[in-house]
Amino acid sequence: MQTSHQPEKLSIPTEDDTYLVKYLMVSAFCLFIGTVHGVLQVIRPIRAWLDSIGSPYGGPGHLIDPLAHAHINVIGGVVIFLMGASYYLLPRMGGVRLYSQRLVKHTLWWTGLGIAGFYSTLMTFGILEGIALLEDPDSVDDIHRFYGPTIATVSTIMGIGFWLYFANVFLTFRKIRKLSSVKPS
Repeated sequence: MQTSHQPEKLSIPTEDDTYLVKYLMVSAFCLFIGTVHGVLQVIRPIRAWLDSIGSPYGGPGHLIDPLAHAHINVIGGVVIFLMGASYYLLPRMGGVRLYSQRLVKHTLWWTGLGIAGFYSTLMTFGILEGIALLEDPDSVDDIHRFYGPTIATVSTIMGIGFWLYFANVFLTFRKIRKLSSVKPS
């Protein structure tokens, strides 16, 4: 008999599945951050400040809205969820284990760190450049010169995570294809 504080287990996860919960946790956290961000950016004084620094069409404001807001929701929330879901579904649909569990872990860490760095970079430079634009417009270029190298670094980190994911998925597809060519028709 089940009590209300003891959830029913529908299936026993495999050892390979347990790590995928982290993908769901990262996805949910990013969607939470994106939701809070979305609520904050429509509060009247914040919205007025963002509009005064160019949001959403240009200037430092566009780094905060729409870029940072969209990025944390779409890449952090949706794409990370889809990566985890595809890592879960691919072995079940293809009948083989993923090419590499190590790549599953590296995918999450590299992509997650890249997402956090990308979002933080957009927010930091949006705020710093926005303040500078209103208080000392000549100093915006002095701040912005660090933006390119910073965003390139965190984008590269995120990109490594994406490429590890693609490699793992395509190498798993290759295993599936080899298995299907061996099976009798």
